[in-house]
Amino acid sequence: MRVRSMSAQTAKYTSLVVAAIVTLLPLTVLLFASFKTKQEYGTTGPFAPPSSWLNFDNFVTAFTSGKMLEGFVNTTIVLVVSLAGTVFIGTMAAYALDRFAFRGKKLVMGLFLVATLIPSVTSQVATFQLVNGLGLYDTKAALILLFMGTDVIALYLFIQFMQSIPISLDEAAMIDGANRWTIYWRIVLPLLRPAIATVVIIKGIAVYNEFYAPFLYLPSEGLISTSLFRFKGPFGAQWEVIAAGTILVIIPTLIAFLLLQRWIYRGLTSGAVK
Repeated sequence: MRVRSMSAQTAKYTSLVVAAIVTLLPLTVLLFASFKTKQEYGTTGPFAPPSSWLNFDNFVTAFTSGKMLEGFVNTTIVLVVSLAGTVFIGTMAAYALDRFAFRGKKLVMGLFLVATLIPSVTSQVATFQLVNGLGLYDTKAALILLFMGTDVIALYLFIQFMQSIPISLDEAAMIDGANRWTIYWRIVLPLLRPAIATVVIIKGIAVYNEFYAPFLYLPSEGLISTSLFRFKGPFGAQWEVIAAGTILVIIPTLIAFLLLQRWIYRGLTSGAVK
């Protein structure tokens, strides 16, 4: 038993070390490349450290020529409005599905599940025609509308948390004269804060890292994910500048994750139990 326990511990820590190496190795190569000059990048290997750690020319070029400040501003606008809409629509849908009994309720839940089985690429032609027909192409409203759609994961997180809220609270509020909107806004929504925090963090990172939708539906303005694409052309790419810009893009998400990781773990585990 002791040998078996030691073998299990060894296998566990070995797998953790391998996973850490696989995760950190690309980031290390990216960090090395961001501090190299164009000539040094072409003459040295990917694992060779830069000759100087004080070369910030690539970061300056990525921030100015790549218009990353514009990208950060546009991303912030799209992100904030999309998350607000997602939380509002998602919590209201979860409230209706959990608290109301109506004909076709199971069908609605089934349609949400069916939607996850359809690859998003297969519906891009129809989506593009709808966006273009509404006159929203090449506007931030197109991205906000696409990102605002509540995904199934967010909906189920809200429903799982909602089921832990006693229905007796609704009944007591209705006895006091509160209507459904008051119950939702003043009782249910404040109690959903852990689930809201989890959805905001998970979906916020997904929207922040999204490249395909901004590149297709907002070609005239850059978001943070599409700003770096300016350094790739038909005659090659400035990979050292792209590496520096990628580091700038990673830093906000890294800080957000380190500060809010307890909300992610708490929200996911609480939703799973409830």
